[in-house]
Amino acid sequence: MWAAAYRARETERPGALFRDPFAKRLAGPRGQQIADKLTFKDSWAWVTRTYLFDRFITAEVEAGADMIVNLAAGLDARPYRMALPEGLAWVEVDLPDLLAYKEESLRSEKPACSLERIRLDLADRGARQTVFERLGRRAKRGLVVSEGLMIYLTADEAGELADDLAAAPGFRRWALDLVSPGLLKMLRKKMGADLDRAGAPLKFGPPEGPGFFGPHGWKPVEVASLARTADGLDLLSVWMRILAKLPESNGTQGSRPWGGVCLLEKG
Repeated sequence: MWAAAYRARETERPGALFRDPFAKRLAGPRGQQIADKLTFKDSWAWVTRTYLFDRFITAEVEAGADMIVNLAAGLDARPYRMALPEGLAWVEVDLPDLLAYKEESLRSEKPACSLERIRLDLADRGARQTVFERLGRRAKRGLVVSEGLMIYLTADEAGELADDLAAAPGFRRWALDLVSPGLLKMLRKKMGADLDRAGAPLKFGPPEGPGFFGPHGWKPVEVASLARTADGLDLLSVWMRILAKLPESNGTQGSRPWGGVCLLEKG
């Protein structure tokens, strides 16, 4: 609901980077209250993240992706709001109650492509391996999407998830967002208490950066810095533009506050 509230605000902004006509409905009054109450209120990073995932998804579909597997799909409405081919298979995986709420909220809407929802707790490794195997057999060129998920995992959990995705035959690429240890520390300081109270502590900011996933079967194809992208889109305040001067990085991350969206390829 928090993320949907930010998408709703961007949709109403003149010159918006994307339009999500369903976000306000999905966020509801509670989503707006959460976004207003949280200590961290600056939405440029969330908006830029959504923009970059849209860009990667569009490029992969144009390149021939036949299945999108959206892990921890949340209240994402891309199958409804994006121009997608009718024959594309879009699969959402998330908790039963969340998907039930979303399904009810969008019951009168029609997705642009084939849409399947799988009710699953991704923490259940055996169950997710079964689902990944089944979907991986169906896909020839599948793209996995995990927007906003990885930061809530431990390093061991992230590695196991990467291993399980790599084992699925048709999963070729994976789009995910990542933060450096420096940004993780900053985010914990600014909003960690709010998220701890909600039972969703921030955990994952690997020193290796995208290279963390190498031993687990995935290599970086493209890495886009949130700050640099946002600067190019004229979303940043003057002092935040300093962050935008930091270089894109496929390598080791350290104390600098870096966040980005990564496109990984199996191999």
